Amino acid sequence: MNHSKKPSLSFDLGANHLHSVLRVDQVRNDTLIQLVAKWADPDVRDEAIEALDELAAVVQGIAREGELDAALDHVEEVVGMDSAQVEVSIPDSRRLLAELTEVARRLSRFNPDALLPGQRGAA
Repeated sequence: MNHSKKPSLSFDLGANHLHSVLRVDQVRNDTLIQLVAKWADPDVRDEAIEALDELAAVVQGIAREGELDAALDHVEEVVGMDSAQVEVSIPDSRRLLAELTEVARRLSRFNPDALLPGQRGAA
């Protein structure tokens, strides 16, 4: 359960308490809005459908190395998507830092020395 004051932009502990979860709903929202904006343009719609069909074929099949990235890049290019970045205000930056610090503290309970799997037992 996410206890953030702003769950749509937050860090939380994963369900199994072995990883953190970063939630950034704005990236998904911006992606869908950019896709639909181009979808509404009849001059771009057919090319967008073609690019999405190619992506669907890659996702449903066994992708060769680099094939998924290429299909994603093609969709982004066709619909003119911006970079997946979010401006974070100073107050939200501080809140996210506090949330991540708490998550990291709780994750460290089982690995206080922050050892990687290959480092365990070697010390």
